Amino acid sequence: MTLESLGWNPVFAEAFKAYEGRDLIPGRIALQHRTYYSILSEIGELRGEVTGKMEYLASGPQDLPAVGDWVVLHPRPEESTATIVDLLPRRTKFSRKVAGRKTEEQIVAANVDVVFIVSGLDHDFNLRRIERYLVLSRQSGANPVILLNKADLRDDHKEIRKAIALIAGDIPVILASALKDKGLDAIAHHLKPGCTGALLGSSGVGKTTIINHLLGSTRKTAEVRENDSRGRHTTSARELILLPSGGLLIDTPGMRELQLWGEAEGVDETFEDIEELERQCKFRDCSHDVEPGCEIRAALEKGILEPERYESYKKLLRELAYHNRKYNEVEQRKEKERIKKRTSQFKRNFPKGKRS
Repeated sequence: MTLESLGWNPVFAEAFKAYEGRDLIPGRIALQHRTYYSILSEIGELRGEVTGKMEYLASGPQDLPAVGDWVVLHPRPEESTATIVDLLPRRTKFSRKVAGRKTEEQIVAANVDVVFIVSGLDHDFNLRRIERYLVLSRQSGANPVILLNKADLRDDHKEIRKAIALIAGDIPVILASALKDKGLDAIAHHLKPGCTGALLGSSGVGKTTIINHLLGSTRKTAEVRENDSRGRHTTSARELILLPSGGLLIDTPGMRELQLWGEAEGVDETFEDIEELERQCKFRDCSHDVEPGCEIRAALEKGILEPERYESYKKLLRELAYHNRKYNEVEQRKEKERIKKRTSQFKRNFPKGKRS
């Protein structure tokens, strides 16, 4: 196992220079457990934990290691353990809002080169969900590829490709059948040695079967329900897997809740056609309702723009604006709490009568 085989490149090497000569080595997070990490390194697989200082200084889970991250380690080879002392800057990160009511960022995978958006051509097929994954993929900085699995269940592939092209442009599309072992060799074209991919999709789309093919071995799989094509989670945690071809792949659990996180750039790229129409409107602050010279309304009336796509665009923008507003409110409350704690500590250390 070499650093290069784990995805190491000159960008990470430059970032690690600050730690050279201090009995420290780089490693890559392969699996995140409840209280520790499985880490791959040149000296083998290590069990690692972050320092107390690193955990204390973290403002949230986004400041702690995630699967795919490169970390700085103080290794103990004789014990196959290590202490994680720092986190190297991420090149890319696939983030979403954490599930539930909390307004926090969850990093699904870090330092990914290619995101494979996996959708089944059964009841799971949903253009609006694919749009959502495209937005998050573009926000991550990785290159998206759409992988349509279970192609053996349909024969209208030409129409499906046309529908995908309307929302994805020239993004690569792979038609495959993992069960029939067809079309999956195209994945290797995007995963050269040292290149990291991530499989993202809802439960039951066949991610584990796809990995079985790439590994040439059998991992646990589960059947999906026939009535709605929903599957059970056969992957319970994100995991970095080394493929025989030399590429790397991050397997992720099926995500039934995929809320947006970050800025609007991903929306702008995914809905570039709508952005262009908005720029052509007669009025810059056009609400696309009753104003004259509205290109959006004209495109809807002529059938050039699908109403469902336009509604999806507005929904995603509203969702991003809402989460960003809530996040800013949360951060303001945290800052007030930090100031309150510092003030209280100051008063305890320097009683009023002793201040000069």
